[in-house]
Amino acid sequence: MRIGVSGAAGRMGRTVCAAVASDPELVLVAAVDPSGVGETIDGLEVSGSLDAFAGARCDAVVDFTVADAARATVPWLAEHGIHAVVGTTGFTDADLESFESAFGAAAAPNCLVAPNFAISAVLMMRFAEMAAPFFDTAEIVELHHDRKVDAPSGTAVKTAERMAHARDGAFADDPTTDEVYAGARGGDGPSGIRIHSVRMRGMVAHQEVILGAQGQTLTIRQDSYDRDSFMPGVLLACKKIAQVPGLTRSLDRFLD
Repeated sequence: MRIGVSGAAGRMGRTVCAAVASDPELVLVAAVDPSGVGETIDGLEVSGSLDAFAGARCDAVVDFTVADAARATVPWLAEHGIHAVVGTTGFTDADLESFESAFGAAAAPNCLVAPNFAISAVLMMRFAEMAAPFFDTAEIVELHHDRKVDAPSGTAVKTAERMAHARDGAFADDPTTDEVYAGARGGDGPSGIRIHSVRMRGMVAHQEVILGAQGQTLTIRQDSYDRDSFMPGVLLACKKIAQVPGLTRSLDRFLD
């Protein structure tokens, strides 16, 4: 498959380019990033225009940018018949509905929007979803590098949503009435799940789901120590995207 990368000059984009270029089943044919125009990445000159994807006859484009940029890129890919593999986070429900419409036609290409491409993170979300009905309380602590712009992370949001959907009712109420520092108890997620965001230099991407019931707790933790941890999932998505119609919102379906 012929693959393009949007956000190619960023940290994740460079890692994606290297992974695609080294995979025998994929060919890196286009790199686009307005902040890296003229730079050479894995033998390709970086372009600032989305037209480079059409000119290179891309089968699929991997997007790791920011939400504002991806809101323009993803519909453009749909219009030009190019599959989209999107790791950008920070989308609203309205954004996802617009993507679903753009990729929903019978002849349209396909789109995957995944909050996390690490296989261990996908399993962590699934295990948390399975455990949610059996505990009274739950909190999520997500920890990322200090340059991450959105909080909580897309992975934390998706985890909380899946845990909430797995239950018949909300988790137990939080009795805290006095926060010495505003926000000390974290953000109020769905079904009473508190979500805490840490931004720390030296980290990459980490998350703990802590569940509690009388006399017991269960902690499910996932750690990504470098960006290479996301690449097996990205490459899998590139190879399978043509087989999964419409908009898909997590990597699960690609893992059967």
